[in-house]
Amino acid sequence: MDRGNCSSLNEFTLLGITNNRDVEVMLFTMFLLVYIINLLANLGMIILIRVDLQLHTPMYFFLSHLSFCDLCYSTAIGPKMLVDLLAQRKSIPFLGCALQFFTFCIFADAECLLLAVMAFDRYKAISNPLLYTVNMSSKVCTLLVGAVYLVGLTDSLIHTTLTFKLCFCGPNEINHFFCDMPPLFLLSCSDIRVNELVLFTIFGFIELSTISGVFISYCYIISSVIKIRSAEGRFKAFSTCASHLTALAIFQGTMLFMYFRPSSSYSLDQDKMTSLFYTLVIPMLNPLIYSLRNKDVKQALEKLKNKMCC
Repeated sequence: MDRGNCSSLNEFTLLGITNNRDVEVMLFTMFLLVYIINLLANLGMIILIRVDLQLHTPMYFFLSHLSFCDLCYSTAIGPKMLVDLLAQRKSIPFLGCALQFFTFCIFADAECLLLAVMAFDRYKAISNPLLYTVNMSSKVCTLLVGAVYLVGLTDSLIHTTLTFKLCFCGPNEINHFFCDMPPLFLLSCSDIRVNELVLFTIFGFIELSTISGVFISYCYIISSVIKIRSAEGRFKAFSTCASHLTALAIFQGTMLFMYFRPSSSYSLDQDKMTSLFYTLVIPMLNPLIYSLRNKDVKQALEKLKNKMCC
């Protein structure tokens, strides 16, 4: 990334969430607990799915990658934010800032698309359960996940290259707790219209693809469920989708609020709170949503606990 002669900045200063020392200590304690739960829950979900043969199905294969994405993009943000809450000097090198944003963007995009893939998986499982394992073979699942990561990587490369080739003439203070595009755009002395257009176009395409894919999948799911004669069968079919819909609504609602607003309503202080929610709280909630509402996961946890006790 050649910055040319327009920038002499070697590092940025992250202003963080607040300047109040007492509040920073309280936030450190709270978000350290959130991050530990996030780490243990997502790692636990990945390990549980790997070791329990009952969970070796397409649904849990995608769920393990959802936990992996949650773990990666929250780890790109969380540890640095926690250190800065206690540090006097909250600096981040220019390349470190680019790497943080690059990592975050890959896995946030991948999670967005992965939720659409999981909706397609639920459609295949409910509409034709007898052919489910054939239609969603291990090869198909691997190709779908590979495509998800490829799109995330491509999008991240485009945004990172365009953002960090901008001219930053000073000041170097980012009014945020991590390197994100909107606060970086405010520091740039370059024309950012191309960046904003690319952001809106690519992110809009990803969001439109995700929402359209989920909507079409659930239209078919509802149509299939209506044909089920027994009330118990219909309830069981809908219950398998409840966790996915909950996770989808929380993640997509937050992302749409964050990036699809008119610039006149943009507020960095407000967006810090929103960013805290989707970078740390949502990754903690996802494994809890899937484990608390899922009978198979509960049974697998019970078996693992019994083995450990023995």
